[in-house]
Amino acid sequence: MRLKLALTALLAACALDAAEGSALQWTELPVPTAHSPAQGAFVVEVGGRLVIAGGRLDEGGPALRDAWVLDAPDAGWRETTPLPEPASFGAAVTDGESAFFVGGSSPSNEAGRESAFRVSLKGEELSYDPLPDLPARASDSDAAMLDGVLYVVSATSVDTPASQPASMWMLDLNAEDPEWLAAPAPPANVCEFPVLAAQDGALFLFGGTPLAQQDGPQGQQHAYRYTAGSGWTPIADLPSPALPTAALPVGPTHIALRTAAGSGTSILAYHSVTDTWVDLGILPARLSGESAATWGESLVFTGRDLGVEQSGNRIQSARIQPPSTGFSIIDYVTLIAYFGVLVMMGLYFARQGSGTEDFFLAGRRMPWWATGLSIFGTQLSSISFMAVPAKVYSTDWVYFLLQMTIIMVAFPVVFFYLPHFRRAKMTSAYEYLEKRFNLPVRMYASVSFVLYQLGRMAIVLFLPAIALSTVTGIGVYTCIVLMGVLATLYTVMGGIKAVIWTDVVQVFVLYGGALLSLVILLFKTDGGLAAIVSEGIEYDKFHMFNWTWDWTTTAVWVVIVGNFFLNLVPYTSDQAVVQRYFTTKDEKAAAKSIWTNAALLLPSTLTLFLLGTGMWAFYRSNPELLNPTLPTDSIFPLFIAQQLPVGIAGLLIAAVFAASMSTLDSSLNSVSAALVTDFYVRFRPSASDSRRLFLARLLTAGLGVLATATSIALATFDIGSLWDTFQGMMGLLGGGLAGLFALGIFFRSANGAGAMTGAVASVFILYWVQQHTDLHFFLYGAVGIMSCVLVALATSPFYRPSRA
Repeated sequence: MRLKLALTALLAACALDAAEGSALQWTELPVPTAHSPAQGAFVVEVGGRLVIAGGRLDEGGPALRDAWVLDAPDAGWRETTPLPEPASFGAAVTDGESAFFVGGSSPSNEAGRESAFRVSLKGEELSYDPLPDLPARASDSDAAMLDGVLYVVSATSVDTPASQPASMWMLDLNAEDPEWLAAPAPPANVCEFPVLAAQDGALFLFGGTPLAQQDGPQGQQHAYRYTAGSGWTPIADLPSPALPTAALPVGPTHIALRTAAGSGTSILAYHSVTDTWVDLGILPARLSGESAATWGESLVFTGRDLGVEQSGNRIQSARIQPPSTGFSIIDYVTLIAYFGVLVMMGLYFARQGSGTEDFFLAGRRMPWWATGLSIFGTQLSSISFMAVPAKVYSTDWVYFLLQMTIIMVAFPVVFFYLPHFRRAKMTSAYEYLEKRFNLPVRMYASVSFVLYQLGRMAIVLFLPAIALSTVTGIGVYTCIVLMGVLATLYTVMGGIKAVIWTDVVQVFVLYGGALLSLVILLFKTDGGLAAIVSEGIEYDKFHMFNWTWDWTTTAVWVVIVGNFFLNLVPYTSDQAVVQRYFTTKDEKAAAKSIWTNAALLLPSTLTLFLLGTGMWAFYRSNPELLNPTLPTDSIFPLFIAQQLPVGIAGLLIAAVFAASMSTLDSSLNSVSAALVTDFYVRFRPSASDSRRLFLARLLTAGLGVLATATSIALATFDIGSLWDTFQGMMGLLGGGLAGLFALGIFFRSANGAGAMTGAVASVFILYWVQQHTDLHFFLYGAVGIMSCVLVALATSPFYRPSRA
């Protein structure tokens, strides 16, 4: 009874008991001219600009060719290259840089056009590149882009009987010689005025009006989702009939569209994850012949105002105002206090170490349980802490087996790798490779590790900063600088001891916060755990096993085999993890730390997976609390900020910050250890320990500044694709790196030259596999490790053996 009262009191203190949902903030945009088209224009975003083209001045008037471009909301319209031919009431869709105009009607083809064009900006003018003609005339059509394929759905003829469904075609824009093909036919009751959208890796079809209907284009309320594996399946019906206008993707998982609302027009949003609808608001003006588009973060609607006689065109823009997160001043105070504690820990441990062995290995005196918690905390980065519940929230439990493979990896690490690592006193894991093979192999491995970590450090700051900024209101740059500076500060001062003990604190706060979040979630969800389980079973949210031999999907064997090899990489060859094995007093204590990490995985995985499914059930019941513009990976921070008690929310958000810092501090200390040990000490063994320590701290500080600056650059400049390329290239090195350690431990016949050949070959083999096969990325680790081992064993006999 007391526990129930305590939980009730705790829930009463929650930051947001009744939150307002998302709303639309409307503004009026200028019109191109007093005589710009008021009905049926192509409206779309092209290269960040808003484009209006074609359309008609009034109902029954001729189609136009005119086109205009708006560079910014506060700029003026400028006339640009007209359409190749007059057109109106066609479909327009964008992929960001280009747009596609499809079908519609023209003076010579009132029943529909077959024409299709790719529209792009060449300098300041629009350019129209013809695409293959549609198989039939497309009137009252709609279009969507999905994975480089253009889909068009249309009632092919005004003479089509009401019982005949709309037609659908697809054009693969990546093909060398693209041609229109028949796409999976829409359901039979979707006829004229279908509304099509692509979102969250699927196609969505809304409404559609039987052609025999005589009382105007009041759409049906049916809705469907199409995926390659399942075909067309029904989803939640619209609350009110769909109207014939474009459906607009919003954020990563919402779709906004116009529906009938009495004498007015309502804007609804469909959420593809929870299969729910939410009302965003009413369109201020009653528009006829309306066109709609997304422009940046805004929704744009244009048409003739029915509420004003002799009205011309009107353009209205709406931005979605997300619901309040409830993050309070007390939460900010908690956040600052938590950061203060971390800095004080760094200062405290700075006074306890006097040499490089303390800085890198904590004097080899760390308790095994603390080291185990640190390994667990290092691998449980903020990206994982947010991404695991988010993945389960948006999909199912297939990835549960992924986490379990880490327990499997503990066995070979403890019984085969650890004895070799602890046989000689080492600071860097790559010292073993020189002892077993030769110096070039050690240098290659150490450089590979350093390059990979340089790319990773910026990412573990940048990605969480985006999510945390959205739910806390703290700027992205402030988040990056806070995490980067604080992690660098306490790591420079306290070395690995500060890193491990801060990891211990962060694990308790993170896991404790996750358990508290789960408890609050159960109490806030109608029906509690039983309702979550029941609804989850109904919607197949607990699906875990894909029984197939297909290597392109998450088959059971792909998940288990692939992730066993993927997890061998960090636990056997990553200095950030292996360095922890060296901080305990002996091999037995190191083994206990590895088992501690493995033991924590099952309860923590169950907690995070239940949180994911629970949040799906909670937001399915409360879709108005979702922020449509928020990335899916931010769903857990959003729940924390919205639903946890004041102060507790701040502590857990601080812990999410700290999880990023935990990964960063481990990278900083381990990269510094690799550079000092594998390069400076290796080639200047006579250097004094004080000089080594000075260099270690200097490198740590420099690496922290570099990681922070790179993360800020990612947030400022459009270099995401360049950085993704760098990350991808560095990811090619991991399998070969783990393969080198497997060679050294399990295959005595392998020599240094053969090992180097295998490591380099594995990079090229894995790159070829990535570029030319559909192999699931879970198996990339197996390809990298096995190709390194097999090539090394095949080539070693051709080289003179190195000293063992």
